[in-house]
Amino acid sequence: MSPLLEVLGWAATGVFAGSYLCREPQTLRKVQAFAAVLWIGYGFVIQSFPIIISNTLVATLASFSAFRSAGSRSAPSKALPE
Repeated sequence: MSPLLEVLGWAATGVFAGSYLCREPQTLRKVQAFAAVLWIGYGFVIQSFPIIISNTLVATLASFSAFRSAGSRSAPSKALPE
């Protein structure tokens, strides 16, 4: 295995592990999505479809969840009529 490939795998591992240091759930999901993208790249290089598919799911769900919660936080809250 090439040293560059090993660096990619370790970088993906480090980013994913580091995501648990994030205080905000939205940030955690964005960092996990980025780590999953690194894993997808790693999966393509080693031609591992389980890594590619599982991390595509993780990246998609983490991104959707992060940006969905960002949209709901930025929207003004509607007060209920009394």
